[in-house]
Amino acid sequence: MATQRLGLIMHGVTGRMGMNQHLIRSICAIRAQGGVTLSNGDKVMPDPILIGRNAEKMEALAKKHGIARWGTDLDKALENKDDTIFFDAGTTQMRPTLLAKAIRAGKHVYCEKPIATNLNEAVEIARLAEGSGLKHGAVQDKLFLPGLRKLDMLRRAGFFGRMLSVRLEFGYWVFEGDLQPIQRPSWNYRKEDGGGMILDMMCHWRYVLDNLFGEVKSVSCIGATHIPKRWDENDQPYEATADDAAYATCELTGHNGEPVIAQINMSWVTRVRRDDLVTFHVDGTDGSAVAGLSSCRAQSRVATPRPVWNPDEKQTMNFFDQWQEIPDSQVYDNGFKIQWEAFIRHVVENAPYKWTLPEGAKGVQLVEAALESWKDRRWVDVPALKV
Repeated sequence: MATQRLGLIMHGVTGRMGMNQHLIRSICAIRAQGGVTLSNGDKVMPDPILIGRNAEKMEALAKKHGIARWGTDLDKALENKDDTIFFDAGTTQMRPTLLAKAIRAGKHVYCEKPIATNLNEAVEIARLAEGSGLKHGAVQDKLFLPGLRKLDMLRRAGFFGRMLSVRLEFGYWVFEGDLQPIQRPSWNYRKEDGGGMILDMMCHWRYVLDNLFGEVKSVSCIGATHIPKRWDENDQPYEATADDAAYATCELTGHNGEPVIAQINMSWVTRVRRDDLVTFHVDGTDGSAVAGLSSCRAQSRVATPRPVWNPDEKQTMNFFDQWQEIPDSQVYDNGFKIQWEAFIRHVVENAPYKWTLPEGAKGVQLVEAALESWKDRRWVDVPALKV
C-alpha cells in the first residue's frame, strides 16, 4: 500500500464555513485518519497551503491545526505545479474570477456555493471548467446529511408510493446585535456584499429538490427584509439591505414523471418549534416521512391514525408519538468530508463524480428565477440549463 501526496491550495478558510467544515472537519480529519483510500487500497494524503490576505491570521490558523504551509500570495501559490487542486470558500462576488484564474493555471477546482452571484457568470465559469479537461466540483453538502440519506433510502425503497408534496422549513432567529451578540456575519444582511436568504439558500434547495424529490420546473417566490436595522461585529448599527426571509413554492417533475409540489419557508427571523433547524416533510400515497439534519421519522399508510376534527374538545392525540424512527444503519461521517473524499478520488483515479460546476450553476439559475418571481410577482419557469 502506497501513500501519495496531493497538493491543495485552500483559499478563504478563515471564515466560519471554510475553517470549520472544510479545513478542520474535512481536510484535517482526512489527514488525521491517514488520507483518502483509493480503490486499489493506496492512500492519498492532502498537503494543503492556506492562502489569505491577513498573514497573521493565516500563520496562526496553520500553526493551530498542524498545517506546515501558508501564504498571502495567491498568484505565487497557483504557479506551484506541485499543488494541483484549488479550493475557494471566500466571497461569492470574487469566486468566478478566482476559479477562472485557477483553471487557467491548470488547477482542478472545487468551491463553496453559490458558484457566482448571477447566472451569466455561473454558466461562463462552468463552461470554462467543462472545456478545460480539468476536474471541477461545487459543494452540495446537504445531500450527505444523515437525515436526508435516510429519507432518500425510503424513496429508493418505494416507501412513499406516488410522491405528492414536500414541505421544507428552514431557519432560526439570528440576533439583531443590540441586545444579544450576532451569530451570523453582518455581510449576510447586506445585498451589496453578497448577502441574502434567496442567494444563500436557493442554491442548496435546488440540488436537494432535484436529487431527492424531482426536477424543478417552475417557482413562485416572495422575499422580505423583515428586520431593516442590525448591528455589526463592532456593535455599530447598519441598514440591512438583503432579504432575511423568503417563501417559495416550486413545481417539480418527480422521478416517476408525476408532478410534485414543494413548499419552502426559509427565515433568519423565526423561532424554532419543530424537530430541527431544518425539516423536510414528504407526503406520498403510501406513506409520509419527516427528516431533519440527523433523524428521520416515517408513518406508513397502514399505520396512519384517524384524527377527528372537533374544535369543542381538547385534542388528545400526541401526533409526534405516531411516527416510527428510522434507525441508523451505518456510521454517518461529516457530509463535507464525504464530498471532499469523493472529489479527491475523482481527481486522483477518475472515480465517478456528479456534483460539478454545471450542477452548481443550476442552483444560481433557481436563485435568479426566484428573484425574478419576487420582483414581477409571478410564476417563473426553470428550463433545462445548457452549459
